[in-house]
Amino acid sequence: MKSEITGITRANEGIQGISWNILGQTYVPKSYAEHSFSWHATLPPGTFVPPHIHPDQDEYLYMLEGKLDFMLGNSEAQATTGDLIRLGMGVPHGIFNKSEQTAKVLFWVSPSRKLYELFWGLHNMKEQKPEDVVAMAAEFNIHFLPPPPGG
Repeated sequence: MKSEITGITRANEGIQGISWNILGQTYVPKSYAEHSFSWHATLPPGTFVPPHIHPDQDEYLYMLEGKLDFMLGNSEAQATTGDLIRLGMGVPHGIFNKSEQTAKVLFWVSPSRKLYELFWGLHNMKEQKPEDVVAMAAEFNIHFLPPPPGG
C-alpha cells in the first residue's frame, strides 16, 4: 500500500524532480498514493489525449490556464480557466487543445491503480507510436478508442 507523504511539492516541480514527456505534453507528478494520483500537465496547441476509458478510476481536471475541447461520452464540450471537469469511471473521454495557446491543467485520478506506472512506461518509450501506446495502455487497464469524427 502506497501512503501519501506529508510535505510540499513546489511550483514548477514534480515529486522527486520527475517530469514526463507523453504524446507531446509535459506531465509533472504532484502527489502519488494508493487512493489518489495528481499531476500538472502542459498541453501545447495541437496536442491531445486520444479518446479512452478508465474502467476503474474517476478522473478530474482543473483548468489553470487556456481552453480545451472535450469528447465526454457522446457529447462535446469546452472548458476554460477555473473550470473543473469530472470524468466518471467507464465514461469515454478525449481531450484536445484546438486553441492557439498552451493549456495548463491539474489532473488527478482516484484510486491511482497503475496510472503512475503507465506514465513511466510511455515516457520511456523510444518512440511513442500510436499502436504501441494503445497496447501498453491496455496492459494498465486504460483502453483507447477510435478518434471521434473530425477529431
